[in-house]
Amino acid sequence: MSQNTIFDAEIVVPDAEISARAKTLVGFEARYARVHDQLRLLLNVDAVADWNRRQHRGELAIAGHIADQYPLVIFHGDVGTGKTAMAEAIANQLMSEAKTEDSMLFRLSNRVRGSGLVGEMGSLLSEAFARVIAAVGKNRRAVLIIDEGDSIAASRAQDHSHHEDKVAVNTLIQHIDDLRRFKGRVAVILCTNRLSVVDAALLRRAAVIDEFRRPTDEERLQLLNKDLAGLDLSAAQIADLVKVTGPLHGRLGWTFSDFRTRFYPAAVAKAFPDRPLTYRHLLETAQQMGGSRVMEDR
Repeated sequence: MSQNTIFDAEIVVPDAEISARAKTLVGFEARYARVHDQLRLLLNVDAVADWNRRQHRGELAIAGHIADQYPLVIFHGDVGTGKTAMAEAIANQLMSEAKTEDSMLFRLSNRVRGSGLVGEMGSLLSEAFARVIAAVGKNRRAVLIIDEGDSIAASRAQDHSHHEDKVAVNTLIQHIDDLRRFKGRVAVILCTNRLSVVDAALLRRAAVIDEFRRPTDEERLQLLNKDLAGLDLSAAQIADLVKVTGPLHGRLGWTFSDFRTRFYPAAVAKAFPDRPLTYRHLLETAQQMGGSRVMEDR
């Protein structure tokens, strides 16, 4: 496998495109505010000893435990709830605030699972971590995002767990343990649709575990107002779309992905290429669609 296929993205951060995309993410500010303090601490554990000296004359006993935390964050929730996009935006914002030049954001490809050869997945994981470590050098920082994390981090205790999968989990744990020597300059954000299948050893190591849910009425209202700007829809029309895309008559509410990858293209297709997009197109499309199915977390 070519080195270039280990990652879906290798981005120098802060990145203007990710910053612009963050503005389109409903709930970004609230979620960032909620996890900011813990993540800032996680990415700056090298400064804890100095903080302890300045603020507590070096006598705060728990400072040593803070420095030993594992640089692992877990985002979990249903498919399409924005975990990966939010992970990129949060990492990018943290790097921007830290004024860290030429830091790196890596997004691990699911192709790291390899082609099934014995030992391949573990070797590819090790190669990925080696490249992340090489990128940080002596002064830079890096965040590695692992999307669909349950595909390489599933519990080793499962009856159907294959030997190769167990080796991959062991390898992942070993590398996360090793990252502690970088004192916060390298962190991993693991995104998973099924928290319950993630290996218990990884769950114990996570400094932050944050859940992503399907958007609320207020969040769907914000999303529609943001995305449908320029159509001059009335507040009542937007409210109707909020209602029909929510939990209704036993149906599931929509995910963010349902709106942007399914609903909008289907509605535009009704008008394109000879007619303008109207509220009627949107309403009819929404009524015909339903929210995507839940990936059962068990």
